[in-house]
Amino acid sequence: MPPRGARILVIDDEPEIVDAVRRNLAGHGYDVSAAPTGAAALVALAQRPVDVVLLDLGLPDMDGLDVLRRVRAHGATPVIVLSARQGEADKVEALTLGADDYLAKPFGMDELAARIRVALRHAARPAAGADAVFRAGDLAVDFERRVVTRGGEEVRLTPTEYDLLKALVAHPDKVLTHRMLLNLVWGGEEGTDAHYLHVYVGQLRRKIEAQPSRPRHLLTEPGVGYRFRTG
Repeated sequence: MPPRGARILVIDDEPEIVDAVRRNLAGHGYDVSAAPTGAAALVALAQRPVDVVLLDLGLPDMDGLDVLRRVRAHGATPVIVLSARQGEADKVEALTLGADDYLAKPFGMDELAARIRVALRHAARPAAGADAVFRAGDLAVDFERRVVTRGGEEVRLTPTEYDLLKALVAHPDKVLTHRMLLNLVWGGEEGTDAHYLHVYVGQLRRKIEAQPSRPRHLLTEPGVGYRFRTG
């Protein structure tokens, strides 16, 4: 059984390309979803955070660069542009707006998979170093495979629990406010509040802490938010 890999969103209106990318990346263990328009992509991103965005610039409803601006306005999710536009000016503009990489069509699937691995390593670097694995005590978070282990044993997390843990360990020893976490994990979805977050923190503590009632890592900052302590 392939690993439960990082979440990839493909934003492209060419079914053949989407199908080819989906099949190839699924074979590498990634969880792949797709959106054929910019509007559909923005809705999908608000509903479910992803680890990497693959973005075509020639979308039917809006320019891909506008989608890139919107994505960057809400976070640092890695964005790899996949485009038939091969002019230097287009590449420069996309990279200036915050794209992490630019791959011209047609492209090789092995190269795409390699670019995704690099993007994941870079995204994990603040917390994990170049190997894309975060470690604190006996806890380890593999960002590329979306696998969490404690004492060498895999910890089964729900997708939301994993996204919450990832948000916290990506900013080790720093306080994240309730609002920041709600935006990072749920995209600011209407109906979510601090109590909703508190429930998930409790679930996560029961799975990753040796003593959930006296947490070593996942600490509460009263009235503010939460902090992941590495020491």
